[in-house]
Amino acid sequence: MAFDYKKEFKEFYLPPAKPQIVNVPQMQFVAVRGKGNPNEEDGEYKSALNILYAVSYTLKMSKMSDHHIDGYYDFVVPPLEGFWWQNGINGIDYSHKEKLEWISLIRLPDFVGRQDFDWAKETVQKKKGLDCGKAELFKYAEGKCVQIMHLGSYNDEPASIKLMDDFAAANGYETDFSESRFHHEIYLSDPRKVAPEKLKTVIRHPIKAISTK
Repeated sequence: MAFDYKKEFKEFYLPPAKPQIVNVPQMQFVAVRGKGNPNEEDGEYKSALNILYAVSYTLKMSKMSDHHIDGYYDFVVPPLEGFWWQNGINGIDYSHKEKLEWISLIRLPDFVGRQDFDWAKETVQKKKGLDCGKAELFKYAEGKCVQIMHLGSYNDEPASIKLMDDFAAANGYETDFSESRFHHEIYLSDPRKVAPEKLKTVIRHPIKAISTK
């Protein structure tokens, strides 16, 4: 049975549809950085997704290749995730998606090392002709956050974020966005196949204790 991160770590991938506080440990990802509206056809974001999935599945299927990865176990490729921000804005202004900057990512098992990652990039380049120069092996410890399962359109996220902010404040916390802490989304639904009102998205925000000074 392939290891499924969503099932094994439900606290990070399947939270309830009400806010909760969680402490997220370090994880590693294949990541691609970019900017601009993610809905643009043939845009930078769509290109990034092609790279992320190609590298992830190449690592998953390495068991069928001549490349041996120490500690390998079969796994279900985890869901797509994204860190989002806009310069000069605390949070996200959904009316100006053209100003979005992002790191798009997919979690990788801890057994994937630098040599394995580089092998996967080179393999994708050779077999698919896909330039993976922007792909990076990204390690990130998110720390203390407030999160919620958002049900519905991405454009309706502000209502869920309001619930998160109120819950955090009631528990002595406030959001802690910075150059290294971001608005975070985990996509559990494929928007190409699921109606907007039925989309499931984990929203996660970094928090810190409210200063009493």
